[in-house]
Amino acid sequence: MSALTSDPVAQVRAFNRFYTRRIAVLEERLLHSDFTLTEARVLFELAAGQGITAAQLGHRLDLNAGYLSRLLSGLQARGLVQREPSVMDARANRLVLTEAGRAAFAQLDAASSESVAAMLGDISEAGCQRLLEAMAHIQALLGGASSDCVLRDPRPGDMGWVIQKHGALYAREFGWNAEFEALVADIVTRYLREHDPQTERCWIAELDGTPVGSVFVVRHDAHNAKLRLLHVDASARRRGIGQRLVDEAMSFARAVGYKRMVLWTNAALIDARGLYERAGFELMTEQHEQLFGRPQVSQLWARSLV
Repeated sequence: MSALTSDPVAQVRAFNRFYTRRIAVLEERLLHSDFTLTEARVLFELAAGQGITAAQLGHRLDLNAGYLSRLLSGLQARGLVQREPSVMDARANRLVLTEAGRAAFAQLDAASSESVAAMLGDISEAGCQRLLEAMAHIQALLGGASSDCVLRDPRPGDMGWVIQKHGALYAREFGWNAEFEALVADIVTRYLREHDPQTERCWIAELDGTPVGSVFVVRHDAHNAKLRLLHVDASARRRGIGQRLVDEAMSFARAVGYKRMVLWTNAALIDARGLYERAGFELMTEQHEQLFGRPQVSQLWARSLV
């Protein structure tokens, strides 16, 4: 065995010590600010997706609930974070940045970009490219990149997988009951029996040979396509896969002559709504109703394709 891999654990630990020193995360305060690294990550998550709950935030950052509660209380006392009642569940509060919180995050974000730019500025262009490629390889090997993601047509068995994944995911993350899985099954069954391949299509996102996401385009009427059943497995999020699925769906709908794309979603699906907004969709209407065993705020979004 080569010297490089004779003790892989020691090699990884040595790299960790080097890199944490290099980017100064061991300092008590990050980037000479008033925030620790964990506080800065919390501000980042809230800036990226305003309106998440403490439970969702803890899941994203893998933080102990008690520790996160104390941290959030501290940020709230400093006037950076506030809690607002959730429209979906009166027992829960959503977390949002205050105006002061948004300003603090903007300053931190700018300082972080300047710090990384300065570090890269000491490296040649060729060296920088090698560094970025090495980082991409590390991220891919440790499960954090989507370089091998492909979008393909569905194969036998994929439609059952779509139903199962939707039912399990929304039950786990939002507490929705079997009514939602039945709705998904109905959409999929109708697609299999009635879809016109000239005007309707489904894509399966596959990562390293494993399905991790899906999206459907179906006919609403002669001028309007409907985006349906967009989902990305939790293990494959934050890799741009959802954006790729939406972009592919819109390109297809535009190519076959649709003038507008519409979709139905739910106010609780914060990450999905952010994705739709970035893709140019606008909220048209919303309605409070009881669905899938819980109070919901159903939303209709749309965007022009011309």
